[in-house]
Amino acid sequence: MSLDNNTETARPDPVPVREAVLYWLKLGFISFGGPAGQISMMHQELVEKRRWISEQRFLHALNYTMVLPGPEAQQLATYIGWLMHGVWGGIAAGVLFVLPSLFILIALTWVYLSYGDVSIVAGMLYGIKPAVTAIVVYAAYRIGSRTLSNNVLRSIALLAFIGIFVFDVSFPYIVLMAALMGYLGSHIAAEKFTAAGQHETSAASYGKALIDDDTAVADHARFSWFRFGLYLSVGLLLAVGVMTALLLSYGWQGTLTQMGWFFSKAALLTFGGAYAVLPYVYQGGVEEYGWLNARQMIDGLALGETTPGPLIMIVAFVGFVGGWSKEFLGPDMLLLAGIAGASIATLFTFLPSFLFILLGGPLVEASRGEIKFTAPLTGITAAVVGVILNLACFFAYHVLWPQGFGAQFEWFSALIGVFAAIALFKYKAGIVQVIGGCAAAGWLYTLII
Repeated sequence: MSLDNNTETARPDPVPVREAVLYWLKLGFISFGGPAGQISMMHQELVEKRRWISEQRFLHALNYTMVLPGPEAQQLATYIGWLMHGVWGGIAAGVLFVLPSLFILIALTWVYLSYGDVSIVAGMLYGIKPAVTAIVVYAAYRIGSRTLSNNVLRSIALLAFIGIFVFDVSFPYIVLMAALMGYLGSHIAAEKFTAAGQHETSAASYGKALIDDDTAVADHARFSWFRFGLYLSVGLLLAVGVMTALLLSYGWQGTLTQMGWFFSKAALLTFGGAYAVLPYVYQGGVEEYGWLNARQMIDGLALGETTPGPLIMIVAFVGFVGGWSKEFLGPDMLLLAGIAGASIATLFTFLPSFLFILLGGPLVEASRGEIKFTAPLTGITAAVVGVILNLACFFAYHVLWPQGFGAQFEWFSALIGVFAAIALFKYKAGIVQVIGGCAAAGWLYTLII
């Protein structure tokens, strides 16, 4: 879509709930590439093509999810679904973002434990990895070209890239420093951190959106103490109710009870994405509880990278293997035990994410016009561009030199990555087509060699 010829595009018609639900379900099946790739997919589809939400509203929501613990892309989907169709729209978007990945991981983990052979998955992964690298680079380009509007924001992006790439600074510290720069900037050079000068950009770039820059906040998105108390009570009752049922059924030392407690804590530590919390999951799952061994944990990470959905969905693999290995339902019900473990791990990992959006979303929407609130979030957006570039470098290194720089260069992976980049940058190909084509190429190549 041209960036210059759409200023007169009419505002889209209201989106029926059924259409939105079908999109969120589709997204759940194609959301490869970790948070950067998933955010890129949503931006391309919802901002550029369907115009369900303007770029500024999209980025404002994204900035909020970046400061939360939990999977950013899933929370962003929940936020947009909530903006469009209220609490049930948000819940549907968030659940459907995760559900396909849960089902796929359950099936693959069962195959893995039963037969020990997931070669077809490995072949597809070989092609998907370079495609994901191209998608992440494309995400950095698309978001950066629209948000880094001045040298101050570009400098923040560069500092974030140097901080994480060269000095290995933890992601939460980068977010904190970027927010602090934005806050100070709002007092020193507010014009560098205000979105006011960019309000015409969304419509000028992609046309008017259903939820546009100047669209009034809907009634369901306004803050209400009653709704705040209601959502908080329901969330806590759900968590406490399930934990109480597990405690009464299996005792405190029961496998599912310990999983519920462990993954509740893990959900609150996922600042900086899945890679930041994986050491904690490894320590608990392998060393403390013995749900799986180290080799299985590495295999689970490979499966998690292969399947759509947040990478933190590796918790479903850990839960499945833990339920299977502990045989808490007996040796004849291993599959059911694995499904129960995967479900409990997923429930307690993602429940806080829904609460963060439903409780905090109204406050975030109310802050859109306040420079003292938006400037720190603008700083975070700039830093995120640098972090995404670092992720692209990380992927490229591990895809092209999987055994290190001294080992063999993966020329076919490089070729797939180049073709994926050309398809995205030059021909504006859809993410689904790119991933599908690259997965097929990788599978065929592994059959030949």
